[in-house]
This record gives sequence, C-alpha cells and structure tokens, in this order.
Amino acid sequence: MNIIYIDHYAGSPKHGMEFRPYYMAKRWAAKGDAVTVAASSFSHLRTHNPGLGDAKYKEEMIDGVRYFWIAGNSYQGNSMGRIKNMLSFLRGLYRYRRQIAAQGKPDAVIASSTYPLDIYPARRIARKYGAMLIYEVHDLWPLSPIELGGMSPKHPYIRLMQKAENDCYRFSDSVVSLLPSAKDHMMEHGMAPEKFVYIPNGIEKADWEQPFNFPLVYHDKLKKYRDDGYFLIGYTGAHGIANALDSYVEAGEKLRGRKIKLLAVGPGPERDRLIEKAHQLDLDDVVEFLDPVRRDQIPELLDQLDALYIGLQSQPLFRFGVSPNKLMDYMMAGKPVIFAIDAPNDMVKDADCGISIPPEDSSAIAEAAIRLSRMSSEELERMGAHGKLYILAHNEYDVLADRFRKVFEMPRRTEEE
Repeated sequence: MNIIYIDHYAGSPKHGMEFRPYYMAKRWAAKGDAVTVAASSFSHLRTHNPGLGDAKYKEEMIDGVRYFWIAGNSYQGNSMGRIKNMLSFLRGLYRYRRQIAAQGKPDAVIASSTYPLDIYPARRIARKYGAMLIYEVHDLWPLSPIELGGMSPKHPYIRLMQKAENDCYRFSDSVVSLLPSAKDHMMEHGMAPEKFVYIPNGIEKADWEQPFNFPLVYHDKLKKYRDDGYFLIGYTGAHGIANALDSYVEAGEKLRGRKIKLLAVGPGPERDRLIEKAHQLDLDDVVEFLDPVRRDQIPELLDQLDALYIGLQSQPLFRFGVSPNKLMDYMMAGKPVIFAIDAPNDMVKDADCGISIPPEDSSAIAEAAIRLSRMSSEELERMGAHGKLYILAHNEYDVLADRFRKVFEMPRRTEEE
C-alpha cells in the first residue's frame, strides 16, 4: 500500500503532538506500506516545529514514515495569522501534490485536518491517481465553532465550512470518526451510512514500558503527603475553560479536614485564575497546583497518585461522544478514575475502573473522592487493573492501526457529483 496522510497539525515524538498520524503511519510502514504524512511546518500544538529556513517544503524520514512539511507562518491564538497558516497549507497541498506523491501512485489518501477544507486538495490527489479517499473526523466542523464559540450559522466562514463538511461526506469513500455517536449527524449532512467507521484515539504501549526517570518527578513532595496519610487525587493536562476545573477546585471546600489532596498538574490559560480562586477560598492546603511535567514523565507521575480526575464542561456538542487522550493515560496507569463528562460513551463505566459523575458538580467530585479514599488498596488496584486491560484490548495503537488498515479494503463508493 502507498498511503498519503494529510493532517495540518501532525506531529511526532521529535516535534510533539498531535501524535495519532505518527502512531498509525509508523505501524503501517512497519508492515511494508509506504506512508507520507503531509503537514504544515507550524502548529501551535507542537513543542518543536521543523525549521525550513527559506524553503517552501521539506522532506524528512521519521521511524520509517516520510514527512512532507509545507512552509507555514507562525501565529498565536485564533487570529488572522492562523487563517493565513491554514490557507498556506491548503495552497501547498495543491502546489506540491506531485512532490507529495513522489513515493509512487497512492492507493489511499486520508484528509485528517481538524477543519474540513483539506478535502479539496486531497480529492484532487485521489482523483489524479485513482486512489481511495478517506475523511477522518476529529471534531465536527463547523458545529464546534457554532456551539462552543458562539458563531452564527449564517457567518460566511461558517457557511464555507458547512459546505466543506457536506462535501467531505459526499466525496469520501469512507469516513473514519473519532466520535462514536456522530453517524446520524453525518448522515444528515449527506453521508451514506455504510461509509461510517468508528476508530477512537489510542495509547502507545511502548511509552508505558520505558523505565521511570529517577528521581521520580515530584517524588519528595508526594512521598511526604503519602507518609502523612493523604489520599492523592490528580488531574493532569490543560487548564482551559473546557476542562471545567472550577468544580474541581470547589470540591476542596467539601474536603476540608480530610486526608485528601486534589492536585492539578499542567499549563493553560485558566491556571493562574484557578490558583487565585483556590487561594481566595482558603483551599491552599487541599487543592495544589504543580508545574507542568514532560510527556515522558506522565507515567511516573500518575504511578505516584491514588486516583485521577477528568472532567469537561456540560456541552451539547459532547452528545456525539468524546475521545480524550488524558483518560487513556489514566487507565493505562492502572489507577481508578473519577469521570465527570456527560457523553454517550463512558469507558470508565464500560471498564468498571472508577466512578462516573455528572459534569461540573463539586459535591459529586467530593463524594467520589471520599468514596475512593475509603476503599481498600485491593479494591483500588482491582479498579485500576480493569482500566488497563480495557485500554490494551480496545485502544492500543496496534489494534487501532489494524482496524484502520481494513478501511483501505472497504468497497469504493461512486462519487456523487
């Protein structure tokens, strides 16, 4: 197989997130497939962006995968600079499509950028070479900026995105969705039902088989808390509005006087405000914010905690399902999870590896924390083991890459003009 995987924000272990294209492509390449990942040279998600100098594009081999970087401007936030960056990537896909396909005639072209506009250059490449066209959906656009960002459906930008989304479902041979319950929405926008395939986010088992760094991150602090009899609950990841951490902080008010600590580790625009909120509520002894750690330190950090918390705002958009990488890290760590997300898919419930509660409910968070703190070590270990076994069976990238590869064998659909 010769596969072209288009993802504006694709990363690698060398560059940082997002990792899904890398994990999929690396496994396909290991089985003999030729894989090209086409991505912009600049993404706000990456830790390190590839330097192109004055070059318009650059090729790079990473673990058997050919990366084709298209020069893109830097930007901050959702500014005009980001739109310019999107347009430069789309333009580059058109302009350098022959160079992108330099490994030979592609058998499959995957359009996987968060926004749907890359379906047009992907379709051009697929039609030129007679390749299968696959649309991979991370988030539903333009529904996300409408429901989360408050944009009007009549806005010209939204109208453009809506046409692109509809065309994605119409032009593609198959639609791979990270959202398990999005099929009806997609059918409403023109997708034939037989095109839908659900393949969630996953975990890289090898990341969890590496020896821990020594000394362990935050070892002295966390050991002291444990020696003092504290039950440690942790949140790791972004501190943003969507993560609904106000209720996590407010849960501390109901835990005063108990040997329970709520820890939050990570960066984000809400972090300073949340720290100040905890201070104003006189919760510094209950809720503690720790500086972010490196990605490779996450396993050792989670291993030192007793239970873990994940939550999201109560949003209608989550009716299509969620696929948070953070939850998979938690389950892979073998720790009980407090799951505060209102979505049709609940892996914590399915795996019996924690407690599911309503979102943005500080009382429910506190009650779950107290309940877990009263469990025996054997009960906690049983819960954690259930989660790890579930993730390895359903969400390890070896499993997911094989499922995705079967998409390449699905019947081709006649494109509707």
